[in-house]
Amino acid sequence: MVEQLKFEILTIGNELLIGKILNTNAYWLSKRITSLGGRVTRIITIEDNVNEISSTIRDCLARKPDFIITVGGLGPTFDDKTLEGVAHALNLRLEVNKEALDMVRMKYESLGRIRGEKIELTPARIKMATLPEKAKPIKNPVGTAPGVLLEVSGVTIICLPGVPEEMKAIFEEHISPIIRERSKLVFYEKSLRLENIYESDLAPIIDQVLSINPRVYIKSHPKREEGISYIELHLSTSNESLEECLRLIDVTVSEIKKRVVERGGKVIEIPAKE
Repeated sequence: MVEQLKFEILTIGNELLIGKILNTNAYWLSKRITSLGGRVTRIITIEDNVNEISSTIRDCLARKPDFIITVGGLGPTFDDKTLEGVAHALNLRLEVNKEALDMVRMKYESLGRIRGEKIELTPARIKMATLPEKAKPIKNPVGTAPGVLLEVSGVTIICLPGVPEEMKAIFEEHISPIIRERSKLVFYEKSLRLENIYESDLAPIIDQVLSINPRVYIKSHPKREEGISYIELHLSTSNESLEECLRLIDVTVSEIKKRVVERGGKVIEIPAKE
């Protein structure tokens, strides 16, 4: 049986730790990676600190995931320390990468033409093109700071900017094709709404169904809407073919429906969101 690609996501920024902003990047990435057949095994959030970044990267590498994705800290300001931390973790020098510098230069030349002025490549701007040696820059189709890709002992490290629009653009244009090429699995999910049954009564049903079909992941979420209590049941699976995913989910849904109805409950399939 083909194993899922394993991912660890490292989000970096003091603003996340003090609650100034929501960590929507981790949410979006984990959902997108899952949809591509991957499995996120950890999401870690740390401060903008070189030693913290370095030690966390080393911890991640020790677990041997297929991918480590860092988010944030690629900009020109003093607290953008991600690449310095990655270089420190891998005992690599930081150096101005010619390809990355050309990317940054072209962005500022384009911006200069729009503004009708020449924008100099200051040290702060050149910092965005200063990468760990052996790293490959990834073109940023929206912003200025390139993404970064490194291969280390069978682990792919990808560094993405923290601005959501830039992170998503780089991921969709450059990273998702890499994942699709390496992943041999398809992901499929379905949600059910269960009424007139307690979660404590549902638990043994789920245990029974999972013993029959352990390849499907099932998670229950108690909900309350307009004074009505119900349970939302989320089912998902990954397989080498969509047809097998559909079969596994359909068999599981059928077993759940039969057992819930036997106990006086009601099952409604929730339409998939576009």
